[in-house]
Amino acid sequence: MSEREGNGTKHVNIRTVAYGRTAMILLAFLAQLGLMVVGYYVLSSYSFWFYGLFVLISVIALLNIYTSWGNPDIKLSWMFPIAIFPIFGSIVYVTILSQPGTKVIYSKLQGLSKFTRKHIDPNSDVCEKLSRDNPQMGRLGCYLWNCDCSPVYENTRVKYYSLGDEQFPDMVEALKKAKRFIFMEFFIVSEGYMWDVILNILREKAAQGVEVRLMYDGTCALWYLPGNYPQQLEKDGIRCKMFSPVKFLFSPHFNNRDHRKVVVVDGEVAFTGGINLADEYINLKPRFGHWKDAGIMLTGAAVERFTYMFLEMWNVSEKTEEKYSLYERKDLLWTAGDGYVIPYSVCPMGMERVGERVYLDVINTAHTYVHIMTPYLIPDYQMITALTYAARRGVEVIIIMPHVPDKKYAFVLAKTYYNQLLKAGVRLCEYEPGFVHAKVFVSDDEKAVVGTVNLDYRSLYHHFECGVVLYKNSQVAEAERDVMETLKKCLEMTPEDYKRLRLRDRFLGKIMRIIAPMM
Repeated sequence: MSEREGNGTKHVNIRTVAYGRTAMILLAFLAQLGLMVVGYYVLSSYSFWFYGLFVLISVIALLNIYTSWGNPDIKLSWMFPIAIFPIFGSIVYVTILSQPGTKVIYSKLQGLSKFTRKHIDPNSDVCEKLSRDNPQMGRLGCYLWNCDCSPVYENTRVKYYSLGDEQFPDMVEALKKAKRFIFMEFFIVSEGYMWDVILNILREKAAQGVEVRLMYDGTCALWYLPGNYPQQLEKDGIRCKMFSPVKFLFSPHFNNRDHRKVVVVDGEVAFTGGINLADEYINLKPRFGHWKDAGIMLTGAAVERFTYMFLEMWNVSEKTEEKYSLYERKDLLWTAGDGYVIPYSVCPMGMERVGERVYLDVINTAHTYVHIMTPYLIPDYQMITALTYAARRGVEVIIIMPHVPDKKYAFVLAKTYYNQLLKAGVRLCEYEPGFVHAKVFVSDDEKAVVGTVNLDYRSLYHHFECGVVLYKNSQVAEAERDVMETLKKCLEMTPEDYKRLRLRDRFLGKIMRIIAPMM
């Protein structure tokens, strides 16, 4: 246990935690599961009719799984517990399928998206220009507008960061220049040098009359920050809230976390990428060797999308209507940028999987190469098919992953996919100095995607995420240069590497593949 006092706030945090975020969420799930087990046995012991009801639920659940739209991997994962525990597995499936909290959030976001669509210029002229330049990219732009309210932008300058160490000073300078508002949304906020510097600026700006809002994921309250932290910041004039605080019993959407990293300053500057607000992200606190991350700064017209992206998420739990007009910056004349920029968000609810669609589009339209950096590799069937097909048709596919993992189970699970990808010609490389947390796709010296979306089920199916598509932008070359420099520090994997794994780890990895879509 350690005690930290700074900036006038004193509290005690427990730093030694036995489990990671996923384990804590799993614990919450198991607590709810336990209640259902007790309820099941109590009811089934009373009457034959209850047993008949449970059998009927099982049949309905199987029919629904078989006939519903969705990823076949996820369907098979649900059939596994139903096959082993025919009745109880079905009850779990029906309970999770009917989560009211998740449906409420999705309904609210749909309504907010329709409302913000009135304020965002669809930039139809820019989209038509992109379509003439590259019809396929034009269709991607059309998809992102129709499914995510994300227009295609020009007049936006972009800066790519190959490390959190590089992004942090520019973020600090941007925050210091704020005059109207600061919006911040992060998955992790942890006390230390990085957060202390930013928090001091936020307090100063709030005292100057700048509107400051901070939102972070509810899992931070498990060990990074005290449970009453929002109330503490409110005293300093900073509007603060947790997204989906973790509740161990009857949490309506415990598995849908806010994994986004967004900073918006005055509607003029925005940051996103893999960098959270904790010292390891700027290599001040070694955890898993050298922390390799990536981020991006936008200045200009495309910042508009991040402004509304933040406001939509903030207002999910608000009852009063947001005055969006207060944050419009149509008064500004943006200087010309280079190329096209499409910011987008990812919602884990509904029919669309925007994060995966963007990645698949990059892979499936690549002519020469696709280079990827990701901390996790737990792909679904569609992603495996796209990666292997690209490699077999002669596209150079390189995936850079960590050599020093942050989660052992995710590392072991990722290795179960190695041989299948290697046999198809995909090159898999591990960053020997430490941990890769960057989420970057680069293709054909023309396209790049930088954001928060990992190549695993959590990011692609369960988390709220965001990213930026770049096309014919000068920073595509910077992203590719970063990949090539990182590659020099990597170990290239071979089929022999999987054989060196202990038999226990190989068995564990195969078992975990069965439940990976639900993790």
